[in-house]
Amino acid sequence: MKFKLSILLVLCSIGIASAQMKKWTLLECVTYAVENNLSIEQFELDLENAKIDRSDAIGAMLPDLNASTGISASTGLSFDPTNNEPVTTTIFSASGGLRSNVLLFDGLRNYHRLNRAKLNAIANQYRLDDLKDDIRLMVANSYLQVLSNKESLKVFKAQYEVTEQDLKRTKELVDSGVVPRGDQLEIEATAATQEQQIVNGENQVLISRINLAQLLQITDYENFDIAEEEFDIPPSDILNNSAKTIFDKALTFRNDIKFSQSNVELAQKDLDISKGAVYPTISGFFNYDTRYSDQNLDPITGDLIGFKEQLYINDGISYGVQLSVPIFNGFSTRNNIKRAKINVDRALLQLEQDKLDLETNINQAYVDVTSFYKSYLAAEKTLEARRLAYDYSKERFNVGLMNAFDFSQAQSRVDNAEAEVVRTKYDYIFRLKILEFYFGIPIRLN
Repeated sequence: MKFKLSILLVLCSIGIASAQMKKWTLLECVTYAVENNLSIEQFELDLENAKIDRSDAIGAMLPDLNASTGISASTGLSFDPTNNEPVTTTIFSASGGLRSNVLLFDGLRNYHRLNRAKLNAIANQYRLDDLKDDIRLMVANSYLQVLSNKESLKVFKAQYEVTEQDLKRTKELVDSGVVPRGDQLEIEATAATQEQQIVNGENQVLISRINLAQLLQITDYENFDIAEEEFDIPPSDILNNSAKTIFDKALTFRNDIKFSQSNVELAQKDLDISKGAVYPTISGFFNYDTRYSDQNLDPITGDLIGFKEQLYINDGISYGVQLSVPIFNGFSTRNNIKRAKINVDRALLQLEQDKLDLETNINQAYVDVTSFYKSYLAAEKTLEARRLAYDYSKERFNVGLMNAFDFSQAQSRVDNAEAEVVRTKYDYIFRLKILEFYFGIPIRLN
């Protein structure tokens, strides 16, 4: 009784665990990956840094304000800081002040730094969005790979069930003397091969699930699985547009292109900043100082002047404007300008290279969609023909007009045709979604 109860508890716990296992849809996988990817989180931190740079650029245009204070004591010959007269005694003194500086003109470098900081924040946003696009494509590809492997595994299991029925029927024919025992052995060998295919298919499903889980940064591989979604060939009129039309539209919204264009603008701002170093710098300053000494006595009464009164008597202000003209600095300013120009040219070349890469990828995706769709249609026609041939072979085998080897070959050709249909189907779906993605259509499979 206790043993039966234990078995019942184990079965219940397994059932509860299975019921609690989450089945992930494609949309959930994509959303989770975008929200939890470590690279995305790092790029988001870079974006926050870029926003802080903008605050630094604004602060550089504002006046600064600093306070200072000091307390000192000396014994022996020293100078009273309030009147600069020598005294030979122990003297205690204190001083304090406020200082403010403001940059009035620096060749517009601070202005260009502010604009550069704004552009850098925009560029980091484009880079972040481009990474999210790449992750969406990778997740969709991995998800479809799991689906493809699961569909292939279903085909293998269905084929094995058919082979088991054929084997059962062949045993009956062998027992009745209609076909030789060698035919039975041939079908048993086919069944063993299909069992191996099932094992390999299960391994492929497991590996693809782990790959998808790792992409989502989920470590509980055993309890991770995707939903049993059915995806048919989605309707699409994307091929009504030429590859050139798709490319022209992609240039208007692709984040990798926008990021590359932002890098060109950043390089141009760096050039403006480096050119500003050849202009004079004008700055203004304002200082307020005061001091106290315990040797500062009233000349009439001889009493020590009070602390607050001394601060009032001894305070003073200074203000003015400073001009700094660059004359010679070891060619560093001129060389910095040259480097900035080179960086502008490099950024322009990279932009053209990114456009060329995008055009190449779109043309390849366009060709892939066309060719994989034709491959899928050809695979379906092949499967239909193989099934008809298999049915005909099965009729001949059942009446003893075909040996088991030829019958096994006919069935093997059907198996390969079914697996090819599954492979070409999901290959076509993914290539189609890539091309639509370049056209600005979000990834949706149903």
